[in-house]
Amino acid sequence: MKNILYIVMRRMRAPLILLISAYSIAMMGLVLIPGEDPNGNVWHMDFLHAFYFVSFMASTTGFGEIPYEFTAAQRLWVTITIYLTVVVWLYSIGTIISLVQDPAFRQALRERRFAAQVKRLREKFYIICGYGETGRELVHSLTCQDCRAVVVEESRERINALQMESLPSYVPALCGDAGNPEHMLMAGLNHKMCAGVVALSRGNTVNLKTAITAKLLNNNVKVICRADSYDVEANMDSFGTDHIVDPFDLFSSYLATAFQAPCLYLIQEWLLGNFDSPLKDPLYPPKEGHWIICGYGRFGKAVYKTLYSEGIETAVIEMAPERTGQPKGRFVKGRGTEAVTLKEAGVEDAIGLVAGTDDDVNNLSIIMTAQELNPDLFVVLRQNRQGNHALFDVVKKDMWMHPSSIIANRIRMLLSSPMLAKFLEQAQGNSDEWACNLVSRIAAVVEDRAPAVWEVDVDAVSAPAYCRAINEGKDIKLINLLRMPRNRKRKLLCVPLMHVRGENKTLLPEPDLSLKVGDKLLFCGRSSSDGFMRWGMQNDNILSYLLTGKTQPEGTVWKWLASKG
Repeated sequence: MKNILYIVMRRMRAPLILLISAYSIAMMGLVLIPGEDPNGNVWHMDFLHAFYFVSFMASTTGFGEIPYEFTAAQRLWVTITIYLTVVVWLYSIGTIISLVQDPAFRQALRERRFAAQVKRLREKFYIICGYGETGRELVHSLTCQDCRAVVVEESRERINALQMESLPSYVPALCGDAGNPEHMLMAGLNHKMCAGVVALSRGNTVNLKTAITAKLLNNNVKVICRADSYDVEANMDSFGTDHIVDPFDLFSSYLATAFQAPCLYLIQEWLLGNFDSPLKDPLYPPKEGHWIICGYGRFGKAVYKTLYSEGIETAVIEMAPERTGQPKGRFVKGRGTEAVTLKEAGVEDAIGLVAGTDDDVNNLSIIMTAQELNPDLFVVLRQNRQGNHALFDVVKKDMWMHPSSIIANRIRMLLSSPMLAKFLEQAQGNSDEWACNLVSRIAAVVEDRAPAVWEVDVDAVSAPAYCRAINEGKDIKLINLLRMPRNRKRKLLCVPLMHVRGENKTLLPEPDLSLKVGDKLLFCGRSSSDGFMRWGMQNDNILSYLLTGKTQPEGTVWKWLASKG
């Protein structure tokens, strides 16, 4: 508000001085010049009538001469002051129009409106710093899950694009610098409902500055940052950044899981993917033979490290080894888009190919050329820009790496389903046979669509009926939670993934597990099962039916009739 007043007063200072001066001169002349009444008596206009007359005269309204007809001298003075005040008003109106169009003034108004919108939020929200491809996907995912988001983005074009989006809920957006403390405070960093800050700018420096700003101004808020530099990751970690997401390291870990436990990789794909999308088939990357990696940047190095750890022979193609470095073993200098370069790397005998440059056109060219030479290649394709999605959809590939999607899915899990992150971490210690059995259980309840994932807290807010029953000494088991409220003989179409009690975590808990107040549960399955489950958790009569098979009368009249019977 102070900025708005300052800009207005600075730009309107000269027009206001001229208006006041013009009005004062006009009024003074009317007061000093004598007039005559109908009887020929001399009179002088007072300041009130002079101000009244100049007010409607200067605006060219023209109500007439007051209180009597003017003399020639008065009319001459009024004629002069009409032109004087009209010119001053035209100048003032022009200045007002110029002020409204002033970028600084409009930005100040937008900031004030944005701050007011954030201040009125009464639901948990997340501050998304950066509305590029990753930020857009994350905002869409959060709003589709009934989570509120606030966006801070430096590009006015991206802010305009956000405002044109059809989202389930309104997203306040500010065109500003996320590293600026004033802008972060405006975005609600110290708001009591702020649940986290996500730094998704493409520049590591900007993300680092955003993380530092967030932690210094509110150390209790969760901070998640995107990073693609080990030095920046170490710097972020040093001052307590909660989660650092590197898309290249994440993908390399997914690739390692696909090599070692294909069913566990499939579970990750199902649970981390978009709800209700088609289920993906199992993936079995070949290990007997050599692979080719085109591009030895951050992504290429991460994949090379995974292949090397799996004992797979690898040939690397890189155009600028003086900039990226050169790995040990087979190396070819080039882009990989030419058949000659691919043949030199042994594409005709290779079993796998990674098109991992930072240029989408080159990656597509690499794949098309390589598949002509060896149609049986296992292909890993990197997509850099979301706008090229239509092209990548028609290209044959086995694994698809889009940094924005990987980051968005990972952060969405950390924000909306933190138990899922713990489950996937715990699941890494199990065998692939265990994972295959879980795949079968999930596929049985969701059929051909990706499952929904939800968490359940056994507390007085989320499960009041269960808490009352447990406090009364009743033994509430997990199987009761898995029954259909309308027909207890049928089970809900979901799978319990994890049970947490204090520090103890149990994967795939048994149906006869007795629940206690404070327990947390993670489920996956059909989304309708979530609603049915919460219905039974909150309604005492539904819970009674789930436990005993008998319905209890509801309402005063029915209870009275039941007592008489």
